[in-house]
Amino acid sequence: MQEKFPTQVYSEIGELEGVIIHSPGPEVENMTPQNAERALYSDILNLSVASREFNQLKGVLEKVTRTFEVKDLLADILKNEKVKESLINKICKNELAECIKPYLISLSEKQLAIQLIEGVQMQKKTLTSFLSKERYSLPPLHNFFYTRDAAISIYDNVFIGKMKSPVRLRESLIMEAIFDFHPSFSTKTLNPATISDEPSNISIEGGDVLVARHDIVMVGIGPRTTPEGVDFILQQLKEKNEHQHIIVQELPYSPESFIHLDMVFTMIDMDKCILYDPVVMKMNKYQTVHIYAAGGEVKIIREEENLPTALRNLGMDMKPIFCGGSSDPWFQEREQWHSGANFFAIGPGKIIGYARNSKTLEELNKNGMEIIKASDVIKGKVNLNDYDKYVITIEGSELPRGGGGARCMTMPIRRKHVHW
Repeated sequence: MQEKFPTQVYSEIGELEGVIIHSPGPEVENMTPQNAERALYSDILNLSVASREFNQLKGVLEKVTRTFEVKDLLADILKNEKVKESLINKICKNELAECIKPYLISLSEKQLAIQLIEGVQMQKKTLTSFLSKERYSLPPLHNFFYTRDAAISIYDNVFIGKMKSPVRLRESLIMEAIFDFHPSFSTKTLNPATISDEPSNISIEGGDVLVARHDIVMVGIGPRTTPEGVDFILQQLKEKNEHQHIIVQELPYSPESFIHLDMVFTMIDMDKCILYDPVVMKMNKYQTVHIYAAGGEVKIIREEENLPTALRNLGMDMKPIFCGGSSDPWFQEREQWHSGANFFAIGPGKIIGYARNSKTLEELNKNGMEIIKASDVIKGKVNLNDYDKYVITIEGSELPRGGGGARCMTMPIRRKHVHW
């Protein structure tokens, strides 16, 4: 009998027991400079280099936890003809591609999984299609290796992302189907597109949602997540939990490196966080708001000085470690641009991030974290059990150009509880 993985994510840092990733494939390169911006890219990645770098992340994760690939999970659920037909119907309706339904139905589950991710090329069999400037009937999912955004583990539920850009909506449909129908998972999905009375104003992406503690969720609002999205999360949690805190952080709309909260703030240990000082700590126009709900009602909504202060007021005293170091704004800005605040915890004080952010790594090392190369972990040259606190570094010459780091590329589904 297949082992069930119930969703259990009550912190950002609990020991990782299960994670979903998607290794980038041809979909990453299936674009041109003309449509790169529509695909939410500012440049075109070199797949061979990006794949080598991603394989370092994957190799480390496979050493420390149970790892699932999106493409494999998708192919598994497509063996069920009812699931296959339902998912095809939803995707084709959403993307105005009803004409290719018979073709998609004819594919095997593995072929269909590949086509739904890598894109379905348009058949030039009518005058309309012949004259169309589009190459694909279903465009490639260029951003899917950022698995964090389309499905969000909060406590024992999975919230389905209501993506800001239409080019990413298929990712959410696929992840919802995986969690609803794959035999490995046991969870309840909460989708604002089907639950909310006013879904059009709601936008939620997983990079903006951090689970601080069993009663505290942090959410960024800005380019990708709306206040209505926060209200949706609050509504679901306050109905379920007797006590619930949500800390909201406003984010700049530009530059593009600020798209999500986890690009300026991530938790890395029970008493440490890493953050981008100018947005999170310095005096600026971006508000931090604390919402407290009890007994199904909002009791408090007030402004806080900043994220660390809001957490400290709730009994979580987090020492800030500065992205790019603490002294030079030049290095802070450069390293934030390359996801220098975006780390993924595999356990308390055990994190993964890019090797290129040298000033950030120096700060982490000063705070007692050993710097370990991912390649040494994968080759067995290093035994992670010999270290109490560490940063595993993956190469990052190409992946950061896509606009995200290790946290962006991982969707945790189960973590051990942390005893605060």
